[in-house]
Formats: sequence, structure tokens, C-alpha cells
Amino acid sequence: MHLAAPFELPNGSRLPNRVAKAAMEESLAVQPGQLPGPEIEALYRRWADGGAGLIITGNVMVDRRALTSPQTIVLDSATPLEPFRRWAEAAGSAGGQVWMQINHPGRQIRADLPGVAWAPSEVPVRLGRHTGAFARPRAMDEADIAATVARFATTAHLAERAGFHGVQIHAAHGYLLSQFLSPLVNRRTDRWGGSPENRARLLVEIVRAVRARVSPGFAVGIKINTADFQRGGFAVEDVSRVLELVEGLGVDLVELSGGTVESAATMGRTADETTLDREAYFLSLAERLVATSTVPLMLTGGICSRATAERVLARGFAIAGVATALALRPDLAARWTAGEDLHVPPPRLGWKDQDLASAAILAVVRAHMSRIARGRAGRPRTPTRLIFVQDVRRARAAVRAYGAWLAAHPAPGAGDPAPDALAGDPAGMP
Repeated sequence: MHLAAPFELPNGSRLPNRVAKAAMEESLAVQPGQLPGPEIEALYRRWADGGAGLIITGNVMVDRRALTSPQTIVLDSATPLEPFRRWAEAAGSAGGQVWMQINHPGRQIRADLPGVAWAPSEVPVRLGRHTGAFARPRAMDEADIAATVARFATTAHLAERAGFHGVQIHAAHGYLLSQFLSPLVNRRTDRWGGSPENRARLLVEIVRAVRARVSPGFAVGIKINTADFQRGGFAVEDVSRVLELVEGLGVDLVELSGGTVESAATMGRTADETTLDREAYFLSLAERLVATSTVPLMLTGGICSRATAERVLARGFAIAGVATALALRPDLAARWTAGEDLHVPPPRLGWKDQDLASAAILAVVRAHMSRIARGRAGRPRTPTRLIFVQDVRRARAAVRAYGAWLAAHPAPGAGDPAPDALAGDPAGMP
């Protein structure tokens, strides 16, 4: 199957080609308010012009008390919708679909951030000398779980009202829903833990709640790990069971990725010493799922050439997801679908501290996205160490701004959106 071929989703909507811009955390939220602004609109307009048939945003938080980073965007029942309408319009301006990735970080939250650090069980992130950078989590009770289900549904409902074509529920990379799926993190003995079916219950309930709040033509996707790449963790056999459990629930696309903050498989390395493919890191594992899945599958992770993307489609995947390569070359999808075999390898660092190196590479990718948003081309000439230092300083300033905003505008309830939020009135803003 050629990358330029269109694809029809189960809900009847159509993607113009088989290249998806996968989610990357942009860290471009406007503060106060954690809102999309002119920079993110410009960035996504460039990606739209770049030809991707599906554009998935960086993760948008469903609960303002829990951010993956202090510069991420929040959409809850007290958020003004007009900035999101502008974002959706920019991202969809060239005819591709645009989906909002919606997420809760759970325990993968900075120790210096105010708010809540939740997990299925009180199992903290372990990252060697960097363990102290993460908050110690509290185990969620039934009320926390019910509120979280409601918040995902509310954010999806608001995304549709803002003009997005779909949402992707983030259940990968060690965030909250991934934590519930993991037998290493989820040690509960109630109906939310234990068996694979119980560990997948929160994801299943969120899919049901989201589908009940959006229209039939609005796409609902899931992002899930092929494996956590930690000994005793979530594995490809568990994915197969999750795919069975979501069958018939109205899921339009499942994206397969891998890893957590403790095992940075998306950066090409694993904690359990599993050997990943040189490109399309998770292809060998994930292709086992193609024959049995009734839901279309998308594969992301390490795809940086047209030949590799076409190999992914040849193995039975519906969509090839591209992340870092599109941050470096926003027009890559158009070039590939036109037949150009452009190869865009990811940045590499030979630092001894691999966790720090992974963080620095992400800072470099964010710097590229910021340059694109400001209309600049080419790679930044600033040394990587300086980019990393600047990124850390910006994040610290953002922590202070976020903390002041959250203190002045605490989280709303998890119920239905307030009328003023639906009308686009700047509720929750100072």
C-alpha cells in the first residue's frame, strides 16, 4: 500500500493519506491559563501544509492539577474554547484530520509541580539518581477514578465542540492509563487491578464514556504501548487482550508505541535490554498483532525514511506514525507521498548519563518546533548543552506561572461543562 493512498476509518471518515504526525509534547502553552496560542497555531499550520493525512496534537491535560510538564495545555470544563477553535482550524487548514491527544500523567509528574500525583498504587517512578525529580504518588480511590473517567469524557466533548475531528486517548508511555495496565505499577486487589481485564478496566470505561459524549462521526483513538520494556511489565500479549476488550466500543484507530520514562524505548533504548529494530523500533513486536486486530493499527517510533514507512504499511499497518522526523522537517509527509525518499535521522547524543541525554534530545526537538512556530528554517546552531540549559530554565519559570494560576483558579468539578466555557467566554482566566 502506497503512503499516498487514502484510508477510511471505521466511523466512515476519510484520511487523505497514510502518514500521521504522531503526538509530541510542544511545551508551548500560553500562560496564565495553559492555553494554545499563536505559536502553536503557526506550528500546526506548517504541519498541515506539510501534507500529513492525520495530525495528532501533543498531549492535552484533562485535569489542570496534573500536567506532564509546566508548559502543557489544559482543556477542562472551565477552559475558554476560542483558542482551541483557532488551533483546530490551523491544524486542519490543508484538508487533513486533526485529533487531540488527551492525557493524565498519573505518577509521571515533576516533584516541583503543585497539584496531584496519582497512580493505581503507591509505586513511585524509579530513575536512579533522577528519582527525586518525580513526585511520590498517592493511590487513587473510587472517587478519583470516577472523576478521571468524567474528565476524559468532558475534554473529548469540548474537543469536538472546538472543531477537532477526533481524540486520541493516551494509554502509553507510562502515563496514568498505562500505569493501570502495568502489573509493575498496578498492585491493586480490587476491580481495577490484578487480571489483565481488571487492569484494562479504566481504559475501557474511559473509551465508553468518551464515545457516549461525542457524535458517531467523531473519531476515537487509543495510543498504547506494544510493551513497557521492563521485566515483568506490560507486554505484547497484554496488548492483544486490550485490543479484544475494546472491540465493538467504537474505537477507530489504535496507535502502537512503547516504553515509559523508566525505559525510554521511544529514544531507541530499553530497560530490559530488548533489542529494538533499527528503524520502526517496535515493528517486529507489533506486527504480531496485525492478523488478529479488528481495529486499524498505526505504528509509531523511529520511522524516519519513506522506505521504512512503506515497510510498515506492507506489514499490515493502516497508518505510519512519524514524530521526531516531522519536527525536523515539517514538509516530510508531502515529500514522501510524492515519492521522494528523504531520510531524516533523529538527534543522537553520546552522553554518559543516558536519562539526561534523552531529556536533552527532547529539548532539542522542542527547540526545532519552536523555530518552526516562529517561521525559522534549519537546525538551531546553538550547542545542545546550551539548548538543554535554556529549556530547564524556561520550565522552572513556567512552574512558577502555573502554580500562581492554579492557586487562583483551582480545578472545576468533573461534571458537565459550564455554559460559559461552551460559549467561549474566558472562564477560569485571571
